[in-house]
Amino acid sequence: MVISIFFFLLVSTLHTPSAQQTNSNISLGSSLTPTGTHSSWLSRSGLYAFGFYKEADGYAVGIFLAGFPEKTMVWTALRDNPQRVVPSNTTLLLSSDGRLLLRPTQGQDMYIANLDQPASSASMLDSGNFVLYNSDQQIIWQSFEHPTNTLLPGQRLSNGAELVSSASETDHSKGIFRLAMQGDGNLVQYADDNPRTTSMAYWASGTNGVGNNVTLNLDDGGYLYLLNSSSVLINLTTGGYPKKGMMYLMRIDVDGIFRLYAHSSDQKGNWSVLWESSTDKCDPKGLCGLNGFCTMMDREPLCRCIPGFDFVDPGKWSLGCERYFTAPSCKDKEANVMMPLPSTWEDHSYKVLS
Repeated sequence: MVISIFFFLLVSTLHTPSAQQTNSNISLGSSLTPTGTHSSWLSRSGLYAFGFYKEADGYAVGIFLAGFPEKTMVWTALRDNPQRVVPSNTTLLLSSDGRLLLRPTQGQDMYIANLDQPASSASMLDSGNFVLYNSDQQIIWQSFEHPTNTLLPGQRLSNGAELVSSASETDHSKGIFRLAMQGDGNLVQYADDNPRTTSMAYWASGTNGVGNNVTLNLDDGGYLYLLNSSSVLINLTTGGYPKKGMMYLMRIDVDGIFRLYAHSSDQKGNWSVLWESSTDKCDPKGLCGLNGFCTMMDREPLCRCIPGFDFVDPGKWSLGCERYFTAPSCKDKEANVMMPLPSTWEDHSYKVLS
């Protein structure tokens, strides 16, 4: 009890009342602005927040760990919308007609939640789940059922759902890597451009064929597992980590590998990796794009282009490489030589041309 009170007080000191709103019950007509008095709605303990955060030259909406010195994003709104990064004169609103939306001063409203019925209130829960209620106080929408790149304790990845990596560490729109909970019971990782066949997966749980009610689950002790109805199919982590004084989350990272992270609740130290789907950072297919290949350099992946090619964008390896020579130059026999290229062999062609 003493520890819990101390943690609550510690978290509370990390927020300034002028920038946050601590009431977890959000009524119709409530609004936020990126640079106004209220920029986010806090959970009751002040640990999680739903609202604006800085991205690129503007602001985006998401859920983040507000109780930490650095904002750790756990959910991002409107990832498919190219207009999701908005200027400072935009309003986030739970409208009087029960819709959760972004309203720019110019342009059309952008709806964050697709609702079959109007909401009557909302709440940012201490679990990290943002929920909308109807007039009977039943949940009609929740962020836990629409994950982006992260699973929190108590959250599950259900049949047919997937996690998608972010485009970069600073751009939280969709990246190219997916962790999919397939209908056949298999948990599989693909790159966006690859066909969803077994040969093109770069990681799989090997549970295909066990049924269509398998879910990926994370509990508050860092136990990550696949559940089929009421029985555990496979343990991805052994669990057994301390529950008190620790926080856990699972995320598919920008590099295509999904990892289990831990952080002490007292805010000391950094996030530490407890488990990862692969220790070889060159495993994710598609990391280097077309005409590129991956090599390891000091335990970090390094993308290279095949001879005669340069990166489309040196800052975005996944865009691949494009040729800088002309087709007629290929007839110059003296300029063409055979050379070995390490780390380029694949079991299947990247693309078959007719």
